[in-house]
Amino acid sequence: MNEKIYRIGTRKSRLALKQVDEILGLLKNFYPGIKTEVTGIDTYGDKDKSTPISAMEGTDFFTREIDEALLSGKIDFAVHSAKDLPYTIPDGLYVTAITQSMDPYDAIVSRDNVTIENLKINARIGASSARRKDQLRKYRSDFMIIDVRGTIEERLKKLDEIKIDAIIVAAIALVRLGLEEKITQRIPFEILRPHPLQGCLAVMARKQDKDLIKMFEKIGENSGNG
Repeated sequence: MNEKIYRIGTRKSRLALKQVDEILGLLKNFYPGIKTEVTGIDTYGDKDKSTPISAMEGTDFFTREIDEALLSGKIDFAVHSAKDLPYTIPDGLYVTAITQSMDPYDAIVSRDNVTIENLKINARIGASSARRKDQLRKYRSDFMIIDVRGTIEERLKKLDEIKIDAIIVAAIALVRLGLEEKITQRIPFEILRPHPLQGCLAVMARKQDKDLIKMFEKIGENSGNG
């Protein structure tokens, strides 16, 4: 165990790197001597800033290049946001752990610290996923939903850059980045029901790496092949 250096594949954003740190923190509870190195990989979803996420849900938009590196042996395991996993896991790969969410809520960040119930008529709200967009429209048909893309930091900047009144993001993303003070409100579930895997992290390994799979099953709330 202590002789091997495990190569971890991840996206390059600050949030993705925080997620790797979170997985390593869990892993070191069982294997304190583990040695690792992180390989940042740009995915198609990171390079394509124009396609709405709502049009790519269930695909490998944010995982493809990382999983290809895993299959080719360039990395030993990958850390993904669990809600980014494609509906069909690539042949030869295995989701060996899915962690428990520390904060499943969607959050609103508004320019004037206004809660979702008190946003003005025809408020312009930035959102990414189809789930968020659909539920926002059902909650209030007057909302003007604006598609927003990019890292959490880039989305926060758009509050001023494109003059929108609020954005909806995962609360846990702001917590992981040390930006919890930006949260105006954790939105009640009866208004906005989050993705079932929101806040959960997934560890992907090769199916033949039985020892690695066994090692990671200790940290997951549940595990399986997707």
